[in-house]
Amino acid sequence: MVNKVTIIGHLGQDPEVRHLENGASIAKLRVATNENYKDKEGNWQDRTEWHTIIAWRFLAERAEKSLKKGSLAYIEGKLTTRKWQDADGKDRWTTEVVANVLRSLDKREGGGGGNYPPLPGTADDPYAGSSAAASTNTNSAPEASTEVADAADDDLPF
Repeated sequence: MVNKVTIIGHLGQDPEVRHLENGASIAKLRVATNENYKDKEGNWQDRTEWHTIIAWRFLAERAEKSLKKGSLAYIEGKLTTRKWQDADGKDRWTTEVVANVLRSLDKREGGGGGNYPPLPGTADDPYAGSSAAASTNTNSAPEASTEVADAADDDLPF
């Protein structure tokens, strides 16, 4: 079974970070994703979906240091639903994404890339690209000598 969510969106406000008595940190992020589509009449429509993201411990600290309102963020996590009671005692349900990956996609000042390693499959990912491009790469490391490999095999216990 799989419970995995991937979101790339902009923060609607600065992260709300709390530090618990046991020393753990928890951050709550509100992230907007946008969808553009044509309706039946052919007019472009914009739809914004808001997501509540919960980040624990070091991810909460990372969010506090590197994200702010308007930041573009990449989040991976799992969907969770929790039950709570409002002031009138009525049961309410909230669905949230509990993050296990959190990256800022904002450009650094001075023109560098994002604050974290590139996302898999992006143009900045050194492992991205077709196998044809990989086979014609002239910057690959030289292959190890077979003499060295054969000598190392002599030490194997089997």
